[in-house]
Amino acid sequence: MDSQNLPAGYRPSTSHAALGDEFYDIVAPAPFPKHILRWRNQRWAERVGLGELGEDEWIDHFGRFRPLPSTHRQPLSLRYHGHQFRVYNPEIGDGRGFLFAQLHDRVDSRLLDLGTKGSGRTPWSRTADGRLTLKGGVREILATEMLEALGVNTSKSFSLIETGESLMRGDEPSPTRSSVLVRLSHSHVRIGSFQRLLYLDRKDDIAKLLDYSIRTYMPEIWRDDLAGRAVAFVENVGRLVARTGAEWMVAGFVHGVLNTDNINITGESFDYGPWRFLPVLEPGFTAAYFDHQGLYAYGRQPDTLLWNMTRLAECFLQIAQQSELERVLGGFGRAFQAEFSKNLLRRLGLASASEEDAAALAQAWWQFLIASKAPFEQAFFDWHGGLASSARAEVGPSAEFYAMESFAPVRAAFARLQPANEAALRHPYFSRPRPCTMLIDEVEGLWDPIAGSDDWSAFDAKIAAVREMGEALGNRPA
Repeated sequence: MDSQNLPAGYRPSTSHAALGDEFYDIVAPAPFPKHILRWRNQRWAERVGLGELGEDEWIDHFGRFRPLPSTHRQPLSLRYHGHQFRVYNPEIGDGRGFLFAQLHDRVDSRLLDLGTKGSGRTPWSRTADGRLTLKGGVREILATEMLEALGVNTSKSFSLIETGESLMRGDEPSPTRSSVLVRLSHSHVRIGSFQRLLYLDRKDDIAKLLDYSIRTYMPEIWRDDLAGRAVAFVENVGRLVARTGAEWMVAGFVHGVLNTDNINITGESFDYGPWRFLPVLEPGFTAAYFDHQGLYAYGRQPDTLLWNMTRLAECFLQIAQQSELERVLGGFGRAFQAEFSKNLLRRLGLASASEEDAAALAQAWWQFLIASKAPFEQAFFDWHGGLASSARAEVGPSAEFYAMESFAPVRAAFARLQPANEAALRHPYFSRPRPCTMLIDEVEGLWDPIAGSDDWSAFDAKIAAVREMGEALGNRPA
């Protein structure tokens, strides 16, 4: 593909480069000995105008990183800092990735970034090799596909290419296979992007990044005065982050590493390392084996996101009044609760309800899941559509849980609610006894045949099952 022969719908951009080289470093991709295409997200490729690329072109752009037409001519390794497990680290940045290209969504015209993981060393790599294991790439695809199917606002795994190197990793049997991942997301501007500028005492650059962020990603909140823009920005980012946090909780998802450099200003869930899905509702469930204190446990995710938002607000204390920043931070909990109730109704396939009825359902449902230890995903599957699914739920594998006393308030709450789309309950997905899940044992089971005999059939089948679930739940891309 060249600039003389651009496909219809391909709309490239170089937006981030306009910030200037204070915000990034020009880098070069690593040369890899092999390029074996393992994953191509065709539906999102079509959505950004790249669906017509042949396999050789795909590998050339997303394995060798030949520039796409009319976007960045050289990759940009972005600069940022961040709190990692609440310890400030001024030595991080894009250490094994870069911003490769920017382009627009054909459906809603959003600016989207194509960023990498495992593309080689950068000035921010420190002692690391800048590589990604193939297993790490496979795990990220599984996370993003499952979350997308469950309706979570997530980055998309766009491409995975095996690169032919043998990597030594302490958390995997070594040597292990290598890969380079390309992910598609709405923004790579992070809370840590602003924290770096505060640390360096660059008030003018904070204002510059603020104005870029508002003009590029949320022009509807523009205010004529700088202080007003800062307050409106913190409030809007908080709303977006609260929404994604609520989506995680309803999906039973534990991110695992909620550092401030892993929270971006447009609220996508991204950068999947030691993630997990809940087997049962357990507030103390953790994803990262190294999170010994349970700092980022499932039940602590809302508080952690608010803590991270407070760090963002601190970046604007030289610009806006502390009382105004505190005021908008005070709305985070309300925004989270509203998003939680809305997403719980959506996840259960129920029509919108009064605030009182939604709150009653949320309390009853969560108390039941905690008290009964019913399988998390099975319960959502069984009762999708509320009482319209009672006959199916009461003969399913978890029927014994629904005979418990703790389920009676749930049944009463369901009686006041209607299915959002009763016809959707006739989708073949709901004719099965069990839902599609993505528990850690399943993830390991999908990896074993790939590692042992390069057999990708179980992985392919799981992706097909996940996408069928997304279709049944009404969560596939437009």
